[in-house]
Amino acid sequence: MARKKNTRKPKAKAQPQSKAEQVDAKRRATLKFLRNGAIGAVVLGGAGIASVSAVRATAREQDLSRLGDGTPTIVQIHDPSCALCTSLQRQTRKALKAFDDDQVTYLVANIKTPEGSALAARHSARHVTLLLFDGAGNLHNRLEGVREADELEGHFQAHLDAHG
Repeated sequence: MARKKNTRKPKAKAQPQSKAEQVDAKRRATLKFLRNGAIGAVVLGGAGIASVSAVRATAREQDLSRLGDGTPTIVQIHDPSCALCTSLQRQTRKALKAFDDDQVTYLVANIKTPEGSALAARHSARHVTLLLFDGAGNLHNRLEGVREADELEGHFQAHLDAHG
């Protein structure tokens, strides 16, 4: 079976006829280029700001010197390579959305760092554990294992009622 040849002629782009039309076409192309560049700059800038904010939030969560600063604190003993730890962290963050930022502080003691490992050892805590401290930095409760956000929210509220 023989293939049919494409007998259509390619469409030729319409070329501006006059000098004024050529200038107008260049102006439109330049404005389109500038618009797209501005949109790209805004998108990249927004992504950069979001990235910096995420890094700062993570650094703030890992600043264990904030323990005992007057605000009740929940410290997660965390191994970043542990799937259960990541699940607990996700559920904890979800539960903490029910509270104002100034009501409770959430910190992460990464056991891969000297500070995190020392805190875990000082309180005999293994990873996948939440430690609940009062505002003075005294340990009052320990929650081990992964728990659902609604259960954690109840524990956090009881802790705040008793020590907040």
